[in-house]
Amino acid sequence: MKQRRTSLKDLADQLGVSIATVSRALRNSHEVGEEMTKKVQELAKKLNYRPNPFAQSLRKEAPRIIGVIVPNLVTHYYAAVLDGIEDYATRNGYSVISANSHESHEREAKAVENFLNMHVEGIIACLAQDTVDYSHFEQLYTMGEPLVFFARTCLEDKFSQVVGNGDEAAQEATQHLIDTGSKRIAFIGGPNHLDMVRRRKHGYLQALRENHIAIDRDLVVCDKIDFEIARSATLRLLDSKNRPDAILAFNDIVTYAAFDAIKAKGLRIPQDVAIIGFTDGDTAAFVTPRLSAIMDKAYEQGLKACELLMRSINGDSKIYREVVPMILKIRESSEKV
Repeated sequence: MKQRRTSLKDLADQLGVSIATVSRALRNSHEVGEEMTKKVQELAKKLNYRPNPFAQSLRKEAPRIIGVIVPNLVTHYYAAVLDGIEDYATRNGYSVISANSHESHEREAKAVENFLNMHVEGIIACLAQDTVDYSHFEQLYTMGEPLVFFARTCLEDKFSQVVGNGDEAAQEATQHLIDTGSKRIAFIGGPNHLDMVRRRKHGYLQALRENHIAIDRDLVVCDKIDFEIARSATLRLLDSKNRPDAILAFNDIVTYAAFDAIKAKGLRIPQDVAIIGFTDGDTAAFVTPRLSAIMDKAYEQGLKACELLMRSINGDSKIYREVVPMILKIRESSEKV
């Protein structure tokens, strides 16, 4: 069962004392005896009570704040998602505080803790790539704290989610590579436990199956989302005896790592190796050759995620799964014919 956030009044009622006594005990005031102070603090810990650092100074006009956790704030995708969230939040009278997990589970969990201590009204989050323990999010469910996931998600039976149609988009992109003459198409992705990786890889594999192309597991590389790791993986593929003649890349970082590796080997794009990447950035149109891209519509995902969070904050307990369609933009990097 969900439970609301524990208040000073809850503690006072259980102990049969005044709110003022509880408040003083939590501050270790000399006005409260040692035994009562211990009782108050033990109960506060048991009930997961969190003091509001803004309560006294902002009692009359409390700010309406939501928190956003992203894995990598410097990439165009997450910056664009945040733009969408901030625009929707501002129109509804909310301010936004963002936290960058730097793809770290530990930092992600700490961001959740910090947001709870700040008494934000809700949280929007995208999983760090090494997060496999979801207990910090399960805690939010138990507390009744509004939470919406986007892009990389979990606990779909407990929280609303906004995702792209990565499986369909990957299948369409792979089909384009097949239609333009590619026969050995590699997929370079991120960690397999991420639902976003699984969806995009599924679409790629489905296109191969429907075209009766044998699946070569050596062409499917899923590792950490890191520029140097993805670049090294691409170089190994390109150095292999039967190198790929096309690459579908998982996201911005992987796409440009693969693009750089192909160039470093002195191979021509797309004549020797075609490439399509999942990326929403303008940069794709300005590299040479111009990069074919699956555009995430990140801003729209941010708008939708914030809309769902506002619904939850306002008491809507329904769990939503919104799919924002992606757009395949064909440019020079994949046009072999």
